[in-house]
Amino acid sequence: MPDTQAPTSTITKKPSGKSGAAAKPTACILCAQNCGVTVQVNEQQQITRVLGDEKHPVSQGYLCQKASRLTYYQDQARLTSPLKRQSDGSFAEISWDQAIKEIADKLVAIRDTHGGKTIAYAGGGGQGNHLGGVFGSATRAACDTPFFYSALAQEKTGNFWVHGKLFGKQNTNFSEAVAEADYILVIGANPMQSHGFAKARSAILDIAKNPRRTLVVVDPRVSETAKKADIHMAVKPGKDAFLFAAMLGVLVQEKLCDSDFLAKHTVGYERLQGHFEKVPVDEYAAIAGVDATAVRQVARDMAKAKTVGVRSDLGIEQSHNSTLNAYLMRLLFLLTGNFGKHGTNCLHTAFMPLIGHSPERDEGGPKTAITGMHGICKLFPPNVLPLEIDSDHPGRTRALIVESANPLNSYPDIEAQRKAYAKLDLMVVIDVAMTETAQAAHYVLPAASQYEKFESTFFNLEFPENYYHLRHPVAEPLANTRPEPDIHHDLVCAMGELPKKFPLLKALVKLDRKLPQLRLLPMALGVTFKLHPKWAKYASLVLKATLGEVLAEKRAKTGAAPLGNYDVASVLWFASHAYAKKYAKQVRRAGLTSSGYMLGEELFNKVINSPSGLILSRHTHDEHWELMRHPDKKVHLYIAEMCEWLDMLPQKAQRDAERDKAYPFNLMAGERRSYNANTILRNPEWRKKDKSGALKMNPSDAARLGIANGDWVNCRSNRGAIKLQVQLTVEMPDKVVSMPHGYGLRYPGANNSEETIGAQANLLSDLKDCDPLAKTPYHKNIAVNIEPLAKSA
Repeated sequence: MPDTQAPTSTITKKPSGKSGAAAKPTACILCAQNCGVTVQVNEQQQITRVLGDEKHPVSQGYLCQKASRLTYYQDQARLTSPLKRQSDGSFAEISWDQAIKEIADKLVAIRDTHGGKTIAYAGGGGQGNHLGGVFGSATRAACDTPFFYSALAQEKTGNFWVHGKLFGKQNTNFSEAVAEADYILVIGANPMQSHGFAKARSAILDIAKNPRRTLVVVDPRVSETAKKADIHMAVKPGKDAFLFAAMLGVLVQEKLCDSDFLAKHTVGYERLQGHFEKVPVDEYAAIAGVDATAVRQVARDMAKAKTVGVRSDLGIEQSHNSTLNAYLMRLLFLLTGNFGKHGTNCLHTAFMPLIGHSPERDEGGPKTAITGMHGICKLFPPNVLPLEIDSDHPGRTRALIVESANPLNSYPDIEAQRKAYAKLDLMVVIDVAMTETAQAAHYVLPAASQYEKFESTFFNLEFPENYYHLRHPVAEPLANTRPEPDIHHDLVCAMGELPKKFPLLKALVKLDRKLPQLRLLPMALGVTFKLHPKWAKYASLVLKATLGEVLAEKRAKTGAAPLGNYDVASVLWFASHAYAKKYAKQVRRAGLTSSGYMLGEELFNKVINSPSGLILSRHTHDEHWELMRHPDKKVHLYIAEMCEWLDMLPQKAQRDAERDKAYPFNLMAGERRSYNANTILRNPEWRKKDKSGALKMNPSDAARLGIANGDWVNCRSNRGAIKLQVQLTVEMPDKVVSMPHGYGLRYPGANNSEETIGAQANLLSDLKDCDPLAKTPYHKNIAVNIEPLAKSA
């Protein structure tokens, strides 16, 4: 498939106009925090003003500088018609009916000829765009495929696998009590720029000003957060596991572990103990590049602190030993007893789980045909996707559906991804804009923007209070676009899996809404699925076509909001009843008064009628251990595979020391800066500074290479080279350079030309450079060389 630009007639920009409308509550979509905001929208449906929403139950009016630029998201180049690739590589506009029928027919043909496992799905919702992903599961069910490739699977699946071992299920997660703890470790994260927890900047600044609290930052770079720290442990890139092992060695060897906590809440310490008793603390500290005195001080201070909170992120999740890093980092707060009490990391509830639980390799479960990769939390890693496509194996991936994602920018090894996609029999992209990935597709379907439909995030990671926010649309949908749930609904029906309407069931639902205490809806659904068992796997669509339509029609009559895609709120009926049943006592603590079945109804009504979000439940810390998923309600500390990896660290250090001399620099790719977020914001004008995405470099390295501030260089890996402008800064250690993510996006410029500003980091990454277990890429450890360019370049 040639990489050919779509015709400019399919790309439009809404005209500018004056503001004056009332503020409407919604949320920011530029990071996982999804802070509540209020926006003003003009007659041209542009967002003209963004403020923090003081009514949001978690962010409470907090706002960072990125959210104020959301105007550039709603007012951007948009797709306005379904597109089909022609034989010459160009695109032609087609009708929705034609697009849905042709795509459905091709999916059925591939499924029935080669099997559903030859179809894959990637994406499933950009930041805060998760309701579309829920309905995407129906399309996967119709295709009969388990293969769901996700950004989470190139970031967090090592964590999730460890959680499955420690806590009992891979979809058991914990909150990070940075704002409440006395002693705070921030590891591989930069909350002053990347946030990651509620009101992050305010929390870090409060900690920095409080002499009774201690902030420790583990980061190779003197980041914005490290500048606020009491202790900065400048670990060498990729050597975090040695640092954590040394700290744990101090705790075990000096008998500083919390024995009472371990006896009451854990099992397996006695099997773990010996592995850390033999850790050479001073040697590992030296390998990590951190003074052994500081290592011992931090470990001892953690052991005696009243409360410890730990925040970690991609710095250790996309680095060497990433799954081992996840395990050792968690042992730091577990062995010191800093878990499950106020001011420490705690498990939390999930209103609608973002991920699932996959069986272990020896327990069966689906695996990919070429690489034999098993899912973790029912997700598969983008690192193996090209290998599953670019093969002559009869079970190779032949069709790919990409929704609200841009793999040809954000997945590892872009050239390997591009080469593989060209071999697909069918590639469908669902998005708001003509992304790099869309330009390589056979069909492109235009979606409504995240502010033109009902949407939500399932990043609800709080304890003891947890919340949920169903965002209402603030702008009218652009003509001829459709929200993703409608697209999935049409596809499943066109594939012959489900009727579009259920008139009898809908009639019962109308009566149920008048008399919910009769429980007609669950009984009617039960009978329907008993008579038509195949429909059960499309329960979200059945509910959308019945309860959803009834709710939407009722709301339209009141004039309370645009009709929009309010029918998608119907899936929250399932979630509300399940949550209220499981956490009835805690839901009532949040202010509801009903009991039994009607508590679920009350929660559902509150969820769909709280445009700024709501507190779902209030737990006590005594109830924390009820959230543990092991039957004995204890943490299972010993993980055999991880202890084996720990024992092999000396050999790992030797291999790292022998790394190819041709690439002496360590590139930390994907740095989060003031004006980069993800590939959702494509217009480069949204950036107030750093518009080209500079390569940060230490002045001593630059002087040795004859490079001055502002010069251009080639940054070269074994996979390719990109051109970057250098920014000299002492925040970078020697032989370490850094660049941001989210650049290199094509965008319409003047006179219908296209501009590409900045470089794509994933042109340098290699599919092979990834964690052996989770396949998370080593984006923070890309071996590169820096080549000065002529001054005129």
